[in-house]
Amino acid sequence: MLVQSSPAFTKHRTELAELAIKHRLPTMFTFRHYVDHGGLMSYGVEFPPLWRRTADYVARILKGAKPAELPIEQPTKFELAVNLKTAKALGVTIPNGILLAADEVIE
Repeated sequence: MLVQSSPAFTKHRTELAELAIKHRLPTMFTFRHYVDHGGLMSYGVEFPPLWRRTADYVARILKGAKPAELPIEQPTKFELAVNLKTAKALGVTIPNGILLAADEVIE
């Protein structure tokens, strides 16, 4: 089950994870905090670098830069998180290649 980002889903992240495990549905999320609450895995933007870039933009604007003249930037850092406890509950084996590529593995 692929869960898209939405405030409605974020609010119910624990319930989503519990229902997915109950119905034996592997889940993939866009934000890491879902994995902390029982989701199987997530792959998405790593936020701290984005927050630092945002602070830089705010500083530039406060110093007189025109927002319309600032370049648009794309995220460059993404993170993969895997919850092995959830994998075990689902009876799913995560391939070693994915575990090695993961930024965080929750056991």
